[in-house]
Amino acid sequence: MYLLALAWKSARARSAATILTILSIALSVALLVGVEKVRTGARAGFAQTVSGADLLVGARSGSVNLLLYAVFRIGDPTTNLSWESYQRFASRPDVAWTIPISLGDSHAGFRVLGTTQAYFDHYLHGQKRPLVFDHGVAFSGTYDAVLGANVARELGYDLGREFNISHGIVSAGFAEHADRPFKAVGILEPTGTPVDRTIHISLAGLEAVHAGFNTGSPRIGTRRGSTETVEEDLEPDSITAFLVGLKSRSAALRYQRDVNTYPREAMSAVIPGVALSQMWRVVGGAEQALRAVAALVVIAGLAGMVTALLTSLNERRREIAVFRAVGAHSRDVFSLLVVESALLTAAGAVLGVLLVNGLLTAFGSHIEARFGAPMAISGLSAYDLTIVGAVIVAGAVLGFLPGWLAYKRSLADGLTVKL
Repeated sequence: MYLLALAWKSARARSAATILTILSIALSVALLVGVEKVRTGARAGFAQTVSGADLLVGARSGSVNLLLYAVFRIGDPTTNLSWESYQRFASRPDVAWTIPISLGDSHAGFRVLGTTQAYFDHYLHGQKRPLVFDHGVAFSGTYDAVLGANVARELGYDLGREFNISHGIVSAGFAEHADRPFKAVGILEPTGTPVDRTIHISLAGLEAVHAGFNTGSPRIGTRRGSTETVEEDLEPDSITAFLVGLKSRSAALRYQRDVNTYPREAMSAVIPGVALSQMWRVVGGAEQALRAVAALVVIAGLAGMVTALLTSLNERRREIAVFRAVGAHSRDVFSLLVVESALLTAAGAVLGVLLVNGLLTAFGSHIEARFGAPMAISGLSAYDLTIVGAVIVAGAVLGFLPGWLAYKRSLADGLTVKL
């Protein structure tokens, strides 16, 4: 223990160099741990977005693209499905439930999703957890809306708030459906998924605001006060995609084959878990590259520490000579440098892990909001402890070099040190 105390006092005597060395190691470890946490957090967040759905059906396109725009609200659909095709496959005897999804509009940068009551009855996330209302209820009227948790928080909306939606993903004055405002009737509890950043309205409401939109001559009465006038059927002509829950999972492959070979319309059915695995294979190379870069940064930080110790050896020759004069063995000199190296790396590694966990805890929700991708933020993990241990061991091993040089010099110098 006396070597540990002595190493600490020796490091404190060179406080400026010690602080810089610890910060260098801390930042490099924070980068390594941060890359891994963001990677695993993103994977967990994506995996928790939807559960319990056996199939996702949309217009024919790549399975990853279909998953991204229909479930994660990233990107845009290639085309829509006809309502007739949806009803045909939704009414099959092997189907337990379906959730139609219609995208294309937005409000203040948040996606607007048209759906039915089935969305609140059957949509599951995480470990098959249902959607829960924090305030209010599901939509029932044509111009009712249910807000995700982030939408309500960031926009400051509460129940009863009226707002307009805009045609397209980015709000623009000329494309705003200003004559038919929606009213917030429900706010969902946070889920940590894209649901939090989505405004949910009924398919009838989405159809109502678009009736006559292309011609500029609305045919649906505007909701004002407590009444609303509907002058035509609000059944949609098409939807973006739909989720399917089957009565038996053994029917999934048969259902998928029937959708993919449907002769009347080009459609695709994908199993969400399989599509998600394909997506991770696509980005796997980039993940490995990021991890490699982060590891190289840690190696550079450790190399900087060894360089600092080697540079200080010449200045510490008299200190080491006095250390020998009071009875220390030459191997104690070696051990002192190794312990000091391990101490510096331990301080840097612990600081780096605490730094990245603190930043992710404080700004994780902002990162998710900024990039629009779900991310499960976890606290200290076994991986963090493994990295801390590995860095400390690496630091101690690298300390052998300055320790060996100090050992040799202490034997040669004795008390006669020529600087």
